[in-house]
Amino acid sequence: MKDGSVFKKIINKEIPASIVYQDKRVTAFEDIKPKAPIHILIVPNIFIASSNDINKKNKNILAHMFYIAINIAKEKKISEEGYKIIINCNKNGGQEINYLHMHLLGGKKINSLF
Repeated sequence: MKDGSVFKKIINKEIPASIVYQDKRVTAFEDIKPKAPIHILIVPNIFIASSNDINKKNKNILAHMFYIAINIAKEKKISEEGYKIIINCNKNGGQEINYLHMHLLGGKKINSLF
């Protein structure tokens, strides 16, 4: 399901996922193939294909996604030691699912690029 439909199903609770946060604008859940002890994905509840599709109308979603990521980092107690926030864009940027999403990684030193 590289087309993003898996994220929509998680948002709508049609498939099981470890949701750590959800509001009207975003959903955050644990990655099923974590790259770090803490690996949370934060996705907008409305479909946006990639960061290239951020526009004047939906630009505030990014600020909200960052705000939620920071709050989750504090809740998971990784904010003091540090964490990484990553948004990949399209194939060459490492985006595997065609749906804008943010990775929050922490719980260990993360040296390499994602």
